[in-house]
Amino acid sequence: MTSPTSTPPRITPWTPELKPQPAELVNTILARRQGRLLNLDHVLLWSEPVARGWNTFMGNVRTGLSVERKWLELGICTVALLTGAHYEYHHHRPDFLAAGGQPKELDALERVLAADPCQRVDDPDLGTVERLIVQYAAQITRQIQVDDALFADLQQHLDTTGLVELTMSISAYNMVARVLIATGIQPED
Repeated sequence: MTSPTSTPPRITPWTPELKPQPAELVNTILARRQGRLLNLDHVLLWSEPVARGWNTFMGNVRTGLSVERKWLELGICTVALLTGAHYEYHHHRPDFLAAGGQPKELDALERVLAADPCQRVDDPDLGTVERLIVQYAAQITRQIQVDDALFADLQQHLDTTGLVELTMSISAYNMVARVLIATGIQPED
């Protein structure tokens, strides 16, 4: 994946001096982020309702779901690469690897995405479920409509809760990608 050229942020990074926010909100975000605000947080904190809702919803998507973390991260990485959300890929590539993913699987993901990932994914470096997840994430991201056959194939590997959680994770990170790209948020140094 090529890295983006560095551009100045479109939105001035939030600080408490520019727009005071409740300490409880900032501290909750800091706790979820292990003590530091990310560049994304410095955009979201311009709006208390947005920052509060995002922190709760995305916190649950990140850490509260029962689907195998590796599968969720693969879906997120697929979204990031398809949308060009370099910030998202920067943060989730290491999470995929930490969840048991392999570098060869990320290489396979990039190969698959260079072709037409909405069609059948057959790369041998991806397992059966991983191939389905990449295709599912691609269809949600690019087509919005998901083929009935693909959904049925996923139902063979995930229960109803798993399908809802995978769908929400992929969909949520499509939202994240759009915020990142529209506001020009770049990865932290």
